[in-house]
Amino acid sequence: MKIREMQNEDIHKVAHLAHIMWNSHSTDELAEQFASSLASDGSAIFVAEDNNRVNGFAQCSLRHDYVEGTHTSPVGYLEGIFVDESLRGRGYAARLLKSCEKWAREKGCSEFASDCELSNAGSLRFHLSVGFEEANRIICFTKKL
Repeated sequence: MKIREMQNEDIHKVAHLAHIMWNSHSTDELAEQFASSLASDGSAIFVAEDNNRVNGFAQCSLRHDYVEGTHTSPVGYLEGIFVDESLRGRGYAARLLKSCEKWAREKGCSEFASDCELSNAGSLRFHLSVGFEEANRIICFTKKL
């Protein structure tokens, strides 16, 4: 398994994987977002590749606004991480995360953060298993005006 930064030719492969996780967005919408991220100095996407097949990805960014539980700015932020279900438990996600953390340190960050939905027990287990500490739990509200 090789971890590397995403290239332009990976965008649609990564968008396909991301659509499994974020199915409220179309693959085309996700591809556009990844293309924008790839062009930005404030974000990075890493892919897990085995036998020339992209099996997972991690997207990270720099957040300059307040990030729950942190004390510095910017903060490296894990925007999303996904590994093909048939390949989970083999260390792909942990290695992808390490690449994101290294990228954030190189960008001057001393803190790294993430989030997950309250109902996503698998994501919570992953975060805790790779050294994240729970900072807070919130429920978000909206209201039409």
